[in-house]
Amino acid sequence: MDFTLSDELTELQATVRRLARDKVAPRAREIDETGEYPEDLFQLFAASGLLGLCIPEEYGGSGAGILGLTLAIEEVAKHSNTAALMLLLTRLPTGPVMIAGSEEQKSRYLPGIADGSLRAAFGLSEPGAGSDVVGMSTRATPDPDDEGGWILNGVKCWMSGVAQADWYTVFAKTGDPSSRRHDSITAFIVDRSSPGVSVGSLDRKMGVRGVDTGELVLQDVRVPAGNVIGEVGGFRLAMLGLNSMRPIVAARGIGLAEGALMYATEYVKERKAFGGAIADFQGIQWEIAKMAVEIEAARLLTYRSAWLADQGKFTREYVPYLSMAKYHASECAVRASGLAVQLLGAAGYMKDHPTEMWYRDARQLTIVEGTSQVQLGLIARGVLDRHLWWD
Repeated sequence: MDFTLSDELTELQATVRRLARDKVAPRAREIDETGEYPEDLFQLFAASGLLGLCIPEEYGGSGAGILGLTLAIEEVAKHSNTAALMLLLTRLPTGPVMIAGSEEQKSRYLPGIADGSLRAAFGLSEPGAGSDVVGMSTRATPDPDDEGGWILNGVKCWMSGVAQADWYTVFAKTGDPSSRRHDSITAFIVDRSSPGVSVGSLDRKMGVRGVDTGELVLQDVRVPAGNVIGEVGGFRLAMLGLNSMRPIVAARGIGLAEGALMYATEYVKERKAFGGAIADFQGIQWEIAKMAVEIEAARLLTYRSAWLADQGKFTREYVPYLSMAKYHASECAVRASGLAVQLLGAAGYMKDHPTEMWYRDARQLTIVEGTSQVQLGLIARGVLDRHLWWD
């Protein structure tokens, strides 16, 4: 068992760490305060080859896989979860295409993501169907004027990158709209330029500002047969796509936790109180130590889950391991950011320090792409079904 990264991944980690320190960190607070999309960072990521990390080489990427993207996101998230989200969006909408898309779909849509000429977003949730995905009401009906084509109607919400995207991966019901059967839902590629596609209201977010999140409105949108991802009735694809994303979301959590704890640790080493540095007090040291243990545990869970996902092991029997990483890392981010605020005291609550930004950003991670409660349910089901068993 070898816990060391390959030379290529070690070099990638070091490169992104420098880039994040030099370019991302100085922009983080401004992005949070203005809420403006950081086009300069997107172009920097494109020029550095970071947008194609998870894209196979034959489609213009570097083939670094989910582990490579996980390492990059971890480094960026130490300074800005908004910038880390930009990298995440190279995999979330492309995942279903890479898993089940046709050769034509991969050749048409993946190279643009890798080189930065195209951006994409992922449409699954709806106002009345968040965690209850099969309760979606977006409907796809057969197009009478195009054999094999479909007409989509509905509204998707809470879509990260919705305003910047050139195309969308959208899930809609192709069967009975009242059905809760998984084979009633299908994935589609929807081009932003298609008539009837529009961006609705944009959300006013507590954190992770700078990448717009909002509604995608579909009104009689015609989608050709060639834009069906996988098979009609292939809802399982949504779950496979989300399962494979768990380590990538977890990477945002461990990066944020690391950044928050490192910042707070440097602060307490310098802050004087009661005749010495705050860091000299055993109570402070114990809190730092406990959080360091949590971060390292989250890192091991995350790296293992990324390693599994890169082997295609994101089917049902591997879900507990993937969900553990997402659950523990995102909850760790919440605790680490909370500790950082507390260690800085009143200063940590002020915008003079990034701790309050990390505190706001961390909450998003326990909600997106499967809440912590959903992850616990999946882990528990894995134990009950003996997919996670120690005998």
